Amino acid sequence: MEANIHEMHTVEREEPVASEGTGFQSFDSRTMILHRFYLLILTVVNAVGFIAASLIQWVSGVPFWIIGIVISVGIVITLSLLWTALRWPRLAYDRYRWKLDAVGLQVQRGVIWHHQLSIPIARVQHADVSQGPLQRRYELGTLTIHTAGTENASIPLPGFTHEKAVELRDKLVAQKKSGHVV
Repeated sequence: MEANIHEMHTVEREEPVASEGTGFQSFDSRTMILHRFYLLILTVVNAVGFIAASLIQWVSGVPFWIIGIVISVGIVITLSLLWTALRWPRLAYDRYRWKLDAVGLQVQRGVIWHHQLSIPIARVQHADVSQGPLQRRYELGTLTIHTAGTENASIPLPGFTHEKAVELRDKLVAQKKSGHVV
């Protein structure tokens, strides 16, 4: 696990790539590093929880067959989470794209369930850029777009470089004020 965390810090950044003919661009590849890191933390917490539960049951005198079931379930879930932490971020990243055009900001994402989100410029109220501590470490940011309406009125879009998130925020706000499109 130590090697995986070290690898995560040394992964080279892939430049965002535009999908052929569609104008969609990739989010920053360092998003995968953070996604993988969050999932590895979840895996470790899960493993520690099952170990603690097994020890408590053992000390409490619970029959060994029950402890065996808890340990077996814990191993299966922990291995599933570990596989997910190592493989899922790449699958999700490969299917996470965006583009800003005359219509507004469009986002495509989803490995199993595909989502296509379109945020028309006319619906944009304002936009924010935020960074958590790990995002700051990797120079990433989250662009949050606030739209008119009640359902899904705040749309967070993690995965931009901080610089690109600020640039897009400024473009969206400028277009909204001027009434012009891209």
